[in-house]
Amino acid sequence: MGILKISEQMHENLRSTSAALSRSINAQAEHWLRVGMLAELNPKLSYGEICQLLIQAQQSGELVSPAVQPVAEPEAA
Repeated sequence: MGILKISEQMHENLRSTSAALSRSINAQAEHWLRVGMLAELNPKLSYGEICQLLIQAQQSGELVSPAVQPVAEPEAA
């Protein structure tokens, strides 16, 4: 575990959002980090698709976020 230095404004955003979503400040920051990593690695995925990937990773017991490498694009039907 490490220490991150963030702006006061970002910390306030984390504080208010974490309260609204019933998460700790650290859990909210980690959620935003995961979503951001997946978004950068998979720019064609929507926010909803990214959240589905995170849920699937949690349900399958993956210890590492699927953000470690780009997700294969689904085949067109």
